[in-house]
Amino acid sequence: MRQLDQTPIERMISPVQRFIKQEKSGGMVLGLSVIIALILANTSLKEYYHHILAYKFGFQWAGNSFFEYSLHHWINDGLMAIFFFVVGLELKREIVGGELSNPRKAMLPIGAALGGMVVPAAIYFVLNPSGEMSNGWGIPMATDIAFALGVLYLLGSRIPLTLKVFLTALAIVDDLGAVLVIAFFYTSEISTLHLVLGASILVIMYLGNKLGVRSILFYAILGIGGVWTAFLLSGVHATIAAVLAAFTIPANVRISEQVFSEKIEGLLGKFKAIDPDNTKPTLTNEQLHILEEIEKSSASATPPLQRLEHMMHPMVTFLIIPIFALANAGVSLAIDFDLLFSTNVALGVALGLLVGKVVGVVGFTVVLVKLKVAPFPEGMNIKNLFGLSLLAAIGFTMSLFVTSLAFTSEEYMTQAKIGIFVASIIGGVIGYCVLSKASKTIADDN
Repeated sequence: MRQLDQTPIERMISPVQRFIKQEKSGGMVLGLSVIIALILANTSLKEYYHHILAYKFGFQWAGNSFFEYSLHHWINDGLMAIFFFVVGLELKREIVGGELSNPRKAMLPIGAALGGMVVPAAIYFVLNPSGEMSNGWGIPMATDIAFALGVLYLLGSRIPLTLKVFLTALAIVDDLGAVLVIAFFYTSEISTLHLVLGASILVIMYLGNKLGVRSILFYAILGIGGVWTAFLLSGVHATIAAVLAAFTIPANVRISEQVFSEKIEGLLGKFKAIDPDNTKPTLTNEQLHILEEIEKSSASATPPLQRLEHMMHPMVTFLIIPIFALANAGVSLAIDFDLLFSTNVALGVALGLLVGKVVGVVGFTVVLVKLKVAPFPEGMNIKNLFGLSLLAAIGFTMSLFVTSLAFTSEEYMTQAKIGIFVASIIGGVIGYCVLSKASKTIADDN
């Protein structure tokens, strides 16, 4: 087979492509973004940092302004809608053909996720039962899948694949819980007209799916221009529109894997037969037609849902989430501890994540196993389950997002962010140590 040498540009891009493909890379980039945000918020650049985030822009028409929001608002309601769209795609994929498609296999991560949401919320609410402070009960419910999996993948092959699958499924169910909490508890006054309009466009997208429409452009125009805009104006958080729109994307294929394999083998045979010596640098017209046929067949064998998820995942991981972190993680570290602990917000968030996640995830999982609802996955025991529950305490991205919805007071927001940072760092470090020790013990026993 003829192998072309890499061009200088390909040699430059290749290391970047390898980095992007590594599972831990997303967590590393997110961590770097947090550090940059903290530097910007704690140096002489802080005035510029906050001024840029507060800058407003929108659209002008006939002398009137529309959608005039701050840059910070556009990031949280616009860019994060793309993040939630990918979350919706992942949810649908898992429900249709992933870990959540088998009820018995799904029960354990679902139960663990429910425990990891209910117990943290309860701990927070006990410490903050009234006033605006009580609105933050949803903050410690969330798990940051990018950070948690990033830490887990640092351990490499020492960790059984089943643990990685379990944590991924748990975090995805956790994301679904966060979406539902935002939809039902963190919305402003609702405009019924805009909500009905958004729902109507969703119905059109659903009908398009059932009628066999597979054009990504069709769903993009209706999803962004219709559903997202209508929900933004309705009072229901616009990110919910993104999740609902994702659920209308087709997850089926036009030709089965078997038919696709047979068709591709036949087309490749024809391709080789046209130019058997394979010495010419150009292709014949017949070969070009065959390549077009292969491309069409590949598109027919790939669900639009997975094509979109595969295409958008790097953008979300390496652009959108880091930008969100830059805009939301900038907290002044010149902390007045009297002010920090003037309420129980920071304590509620930190204990909710660190204690609540561990008690909820481990407790609910063990109860389900004892009741024989579902067995432990292969390679899982109490020790590494405890380690996973600590990684689930990394609530960074989603917790920060809920914080921006829960509070209007800058004081409470700062307290919540400090609680998130402390719990996430402690949970990540201790979780890594526990899992590393547990994997070493298993290796020694073998």
